[in-house]
Amino acid sequence: MLVAGSLSNAVENGLRPAVDARLQPEAHGSAAAARLVADGGKDPDIVSLADVTLFDALLSVDWLAEFATNALVVAYDPDTGAGRRLSGGRDPWYEVLLAEDTSLGRTDPDLDPLGYRTLFCLELATGYYGTDRDLRKAVPEPDQRYPETQLLSQFETGAIDAAVVYRNMAEQRDYDYVDLPAEIDLSDPALAERYGTTSYELADETVVSGDVISYGSTLRNESERTRDVFETHITGEYLTDFGFTVPDDYPRYTGNVPESLTD
Repeated sequence: MLVAGSLSNAVENGLRPAVDARLQPEAHGSAAAARLVADGGKDPDIVSLADVTLFDALLSVDWLAEFATNALVVAYDPDTGAGRRLSGGRDPWYEVLLAEDTSLGRTDPDLDPLGYRTLFCLELATGYYGTDRDLRKAVPEPDQRYPETQLLSQFETGAIDAAVVYRNMAEQRDYDYVDLPAEIDLSDPALAERYGTTSYELADETVVSGDVISYGSTLRNESERTRDVFETHITGEYLTDFGFTVPDDYPRYTGNVPESLTD
C-alpha cells in the first residue's frame, strides 16, 4: 500500500489489526506518492491519496473510491509564547501567525496536498476576515516546509510553534488546536465553489484547485486478498476512530469500477 502521510497512523494501527493479510504500507505526501507510481518507482496493490484530483492529474486511473474527508486546523504548542496567545483566544489566530516571533510549520505544496491546502486556507482567510495583508503571501516562510511525515516531529520537538494540519492528525496525537471556520477549512461540500477560487501550480506545471478535502483510493492489482483489504480500507470503522469524517454517501465510486467491488 502506498498511502498519504495523514493516513499512515490509521492504516498501521487501525487497518492492520482488522485484516488477515500482511500489509506493507509506505507513506508519502500524496503528490510525491502519485509521482512514484506514475514514474514506475513503485508498484503498489493499493494507492490511497489525500486529494482525489491527483488520480487524474498524475496517475490517470480507470476508477477510484472516495472514502473519507477531513478539515484543516491550526495545531499549536501551548508552552510557547505563540501557543499561549492561540490558546487564550486573545488574538485572532492569523494575527498570531503573522508575528515575527511565530514559526509556522507546513508541508511542501509540490509534494503534498496539505501543503497547497495550507495556502488555499490562508488565501480564503484573507477574504473571510478582510485582512489588510495577503495571508497567503505574508504567513508562509520557505524554511518552514517539511515532508508530511516529518512535520509532526518538528512540532513535537519544539522546532516550530504551530502547524497547519488535518484535524485527524491533531486529534490522534492529542494536540491543542484552533478550529477554523468552514469557509476556510475545506471541509464543507456546500462551500466547494468558494474553495474552488483558489489554485496552485505544482512543479510539473499541473494546476490543482481548491476543493473539499476528500481521500480516494484505487486497487491496482486485484486478487481475493487485495480486494478484501481494499474493501476494509475504504469502509472500516477504524476511519472514524482515527479522526476522519465519513459522509453517508461514502464510499463513492467514480469511473469503470470492477463488478467484484460493486456487487
